[in-house]
Amino acid sequence: MKTEYKEIPLIKNDAKKRFEIEIDGHYAFINFGEFGNHIALVHTEAEPELAGKGAASAVVEKTLTYIEENNKLLMPYCPYVFAYIKRNPEWKRIVSERFEGYNKL
Repeated sequence: MKTEYKEIPLIKNDAKKRFEIEIDGHYAFINFGEFGNHIALVHTEAEPELAGKGAASAVVEKTLTYIEENNKLLMPYCPYVFAYIKRNPEWKRIVSERFEGYNKL
């Protein structure tokens, strides 16, 4: 994660069902569903003003940290999150073994 994003807080926006960070009035976010102790991440997006600036990676990293710190298990349905975990396999530790793509990580 770029150093300029480290101090930006992650917001769990339950009303919109997304984890988000705000950068200069623009958002990078991940839509989620929560089922008991499992969190399914389904879509990652950064507003066009943040494209190519590392905001999507930052919101993913912050969200994975939140999931781990809250003793939840991850269901990475979002292709961006899935690819992030493949590139950073240490995060597989929070992926639920019930996730159908678990063995592909």
